[in-house]
Amino acid sequence: MVGLWAFVAYLTTIILWNVVFKRGIGEAMVLGFVVVALFGGAAAPGLMWAGVKAAATEEVVFAASAFVFMGFMLSRTGLVDRLVDMLNSMLGRRRGGPAYVSTVASALFGTVSGSGSGNAAAVGSITIPWMVRANIEPRLAATMVAGNAGLGVAFPPSSSLFILTGLGAVSAMVSAESIFLALFVGGSWLLLYRLLLTWVLVRWYGIGPVDSAQIQPIRRTFGLGWPSLLIFAGIIVPVVLTTGTVAEGVDRYAGSGAVDAVSIITWIPVLVILITLAVGRKSLPRTGGGWWRLLGEAGPKYGVIGAVLFFAFAASTILGELGMGEELTRLLSGLNAPTFVLALLIGVIVLAAAAPLTSTATMVAVGSVAFTALVSAGISPTVAAVVVLLFASTEGASPPGAAPIYIASGIAGVDPARTFLPLLLWYVLPTLLIGTLVAVGYLPIPG
Repeated sequence: MVGLWAFVAYLTTIILWNVVFKRGIGEAMVLGFVVVALFGGAAAPGLMWAGVKAAATEEVVFAASAFVFMGFMLSRTGLVDRLVDMLNSMLGRRRGGPAYVSTVASALFGTVSGSGSGNAAAVGSITIPWMVRANIEPRLAATMVAGNAGLGVAFPPSSSLFILTGLGAVSAMVSAESIFLALFVGGSWLLLYRLLLTWVLVRWYGIGPVDSAQIQPIRRTFGLGWPSLLIFAGIIVPVVLTTGTVAEGVDRYAGSGAVDAVSIITWIPVLVILITLAVGRKSLPRTGGGWWRLLGEAGPKYGVIGAVLFFAFAASTILGELGMGEELTRLLSGLNAPTFVLALLIGVIVLAAAAPLTSTATMVAVGSVAFTALVSAGISPTVAAVVVLLFASTEGASPPGAAPIYIASGIAGVDPARTFLPLLLWYVLPTLLIGTLVAVGYLPIPG
């Protein structure tokens, strides 16, 4: 059980160093990385090198930095301001309007992005600045976007759905097509809770409509800001290229696997930055010295986000090398408890796997055995598959290793550690409970 004990020590170290000793989250993540490696004994140096090498080549680490720079450039050129002006013209008179739009958009975009990180980045880059302009504090805006980032896992068609139903033990009982409706209903329970949570937060924090002085006629804001809509092309193009008939055509003419080479979370920030440079060129420096000063302004924003995400992935690699996935599988296989307790325990274990991993990696690591354990407890195969996906949807909200937390915090310009507790209380634990209630039939779904 070395891998599981290493994971417990990892979380304990981070919480103690950051919360109890009040040290920076960057320091805490580095220390947690070292503690995990020490569980490898004499192999610790090799494990540390493997973790560092894996993190250095991880696309999410690059993408998170790119999204930070993207947000900086959108703000620097004024494109976000123009976009927010248009959104306020349409929805600013509704109390908490930006927060509701962000929640629903996370569910819609998450189904096609296949990535909590891509979801947080695409939705957050637009709705976080809008929420801040609507007097929602940045920490709360980042928490909402990160908390909702995994919603796409709970709605079909998600990549995690196809991975789960492609596993041997699962494919023998259910197919992706056969659980589409059931997963949609299960995801709707999660979305309903998130909308109720947003309603509560809007009133708890006293969030009102946007100040009427900031709301201009849509004809005026659209006339001034329509070029800013071009940034959506940077989001739409990668999505279109990797989904549906377009993706099939690309694979057919460019060769099998061509679509897999198009990474949404990499290309969205790259394309949006290029569009921003073109559309907002009049607001950018025209000399080398001006660009040097501009880049100097952007530099400090990378310190915490880059270090934390880098060492989160490095530690995750070591946990995999220590056998955490296999140990979780053995632990699940040996569970014997009442259905409610069993479902809750399986949820905790899937959640533990989803904390340092993506939802797709979680499916590979524990999806099959979690599904089998639920079916063995008398839960129908359709419901069991849906429940496993609902549990895995916590990937975006599970501190300290979830990449969407750092992407959303980077866009909002806040310390990621300030979102950890609300993410656990408002998103992770309620999702665990909802998944368990679906498993025992208190929240019904077809099948």
